[in-house]
Amino acid sequence: MINEGNIIKIAGPVIVADGMRGTQMYEVVRVGEAKLIGEIIELEGDTATIQVYEETAGVKPGEKVESTGGPLSVELGPGVMGSIFDGIQRPLEVIKGISGDYIARGIDVDSIDKEKKWTFEPIAKVGDKVVGGDILGQVQETSAVVQKIMVPPMIEGTIKSIASQAEYTVLETIAEIETEDGIEEIQMLQKWPVRKGRPYKEKLDPDIPLITGQRAQDTFFCLAKGGAAAIPGPFGSGKTVTQQQLAKWADADIVVYIGCGERGNEMTEVLTEFPFLTDPKTGNPIMDRTVLIANTSNMPVAAREACVYTGITIAEYFRDQGYDVALMADSTSRWAEAMREISGRLEEMPGEEGYPAYLASRLAQFYERAGRVITLGQDPKESSVTVVGAVSPPGGDLSEPVTQNTLRICKVFWALDASLADKRHFPSINWLQSYSLYVESITNWWQENASEEWRANRDQAMVLLQKESELEEIVQLVGPDALPDSEQVVLETTRMLREDFLQQNAYDDVDTYCSPIKQAGMLETILKFHEAASAAVTRGADVKEIAALTVKEDIARMKYIPEDEFEARVKEIQEKVVTQCAEV
Repeated sequence: MINEGNIIKIAGPVIVADGMRGTQMYEVVRVGEAKLIGEIIELEGDTATIQVYEETAGVKPGEKVESTGGPLSVELGPGVMGSIFDGIQRPLEVIKGISGDYIARGIDVDSIDKEKKWTFEPIAKVGDKVVGGDILGQVQETSAVVQKIMVPPMIEGTIKSIASQAEYTVLETIAEIETEDGIEEIQMLQKWPVRKGRPYKEKLDPDIPLITGQRAQDTFFCLAKGGAAAIPGPFGSGKTVTQQQLAKWADADIVVYIGCGERGNEMTEVLTEFPFLTDPKTGNPIMDRTVLIANTSNMPVAAREACVYTGITIAEYFRDQGYDVALMADSTSRWAEAMREISGRLEEMPGEEGYPAYLASRLAQFYERAGRVITLGQDPKESSVTVVGAVSPPGGDLSEPVTQNTLRICKVFWALDASLADKRHFPSINWLQSYSLYVESITNWWQENASEEWRANRDQAMVLLQKESELEEIVQLVGPDALPDSEQVVLETTRMLREDFLQQNAYDDVDTYCSPIKQAGMLETILKFHEAASAAVTRGADVKEIAALTVKEDIARMKYIPEDEFEARVKEIQEKVVTQCAEV
């Protein structure tokens, strides 16, 4: 039922309308003569409070508000992959063709091209019994992604008819399913409300790591598939670069990148670079398996909240098809700021630092939609949505509410350090502040696939780095020569860990990605040096001679050894370590 009311109050992006009895919470409405898109966020009697996803300048009291009868939903189907959307899933390239460089208010365009024809290839047959999540057929959407056309959740029955292999638009019926309630016509296009998580059969334990090829993340602060990570850091510490590197190299099939309230020039960088990046796995453009959602800081604040839900719903849709999806949200702080502004306009009781009292629950609702799951259907698959959220604490203050509430939910904390970024140390992850709570659950995977000594080596390296920070305080007071020889060896080893292992060159063709086996081999070699050097010092060797060993140059160059040569070369380096330390 379509309801119509009138505007009685305007406060920036928040509008109050009366005559709205019969509407529902989170129902989408069209506001004013410009038909601006809004969403009902509060109902009292026949009065509705609406947050508008577009600029409200020029809207007057007395103008009409029309309900649409449904919640804010995204369109899912062929045509999503490789697209660049705004926060409410309007394709920016289509908008540019209609209104030029600026988004015209009230512009109404299809999220997915309804005229384009796609080659549908049937997989199911007439007479097959199907349930929600079963695959009826597929469409080769891009060179990297085969879009599976699924039976919508909650539908169960027998296939009465299915289209033959040919070209169809997303609105044409490709199958008819006979259910208890009658015949259901299935199209390639599905709609799904963004605030409601898509269903699955079972959530699995996070015991498989998301390999990113970045040594600091994989070896020390590992993220599991289906997990959630937070990247807090001050301005200029490298949050966006880190997320872009993850988008390129993480072993996920699909990447969803949400620019939530970021500066326009930063988002422009993403939009201009991504279409020209080559996917290292396929050699095709990385955009073939990427969805970009751009909501810059000068766009209306209310749309920031919508854009994170739009992104996670698209990610869940591809998860249901059996894909591993990595979602990058940059940055959730801007989303929280939008919540704070809307809450202030609603005159709600403010919480800490003016954020609304429900900040923690909203963040939890978003991050909890991550997970490794068993999908619906009679042939279930294991798939995942992994969420990496950047947090931009004002002044780098990690005690502020958004960072603290995010850390309560996320099990991985990559603390970026501006001082490391200033020293050109990439990724600028502070190894003393960061942590991962997935280490225990993914140890078995690393020991089976990389090295049996992985956990022991990782823990020993962390102990050495912690000890270095304690020794640094003494060194600043009395100088390094005053330390015992054994502790000078510790400083020599940790320098290698920092410069030769943790530091990575994103612009070098070899070092930009490091496989788990190479990571384990590099760490083992550095710790072998520590062991051999410590033994030599115990036998009376001079620390200065150990510091001058030529094998240290070989260790420093390990990161630039190609993967196919690494195994043979690393054995040579380890033999040199033992020989040279013994000679000293």
